[in-house]
Amino acid sequence: MSTPWQKICRVNDIPSLGARVFQRPAGADIALFRTDADKVFAVLDKCPHKGGPLSQGIVFGERVACPLHNWNIELDSGCASAPDVGCSQVFQVQIEEGEVFLNAEEVRSLAIES
Repeated sequence: MSTPWQKICRVNDIPSLGARVFQRPAGADIALFRTDADKVFAVLDKCPHKGGPLSQGIVFGERVACPLHNWNIELDSGCASAPDVGCSQVFQVQIEEGEVFLNAEEVRSLAIES
């Protein structure tokens, strides 16, 4: 069975070293991040510390600094860098011909209660 992918936007719709928010019908929003190397990551738009909007943070390398308390969150795992602890949900991303896709099943089911 193949993975159902949902088209979200174009890579160029996400600012380099920035984020774009995808609003889900249910559950917290998903933040799509683009690094300076054009890698795209998708993380629940809530810091594991106090729920700050990660999409409003500063992207550096493959991390984002939460705008509330400057926690550094690894974009590939959603986890805070030591000494901080905690993780935000991450979502599978697929890039095809400059288009960004998320796993549709994950969008519908993961972190709905968050």
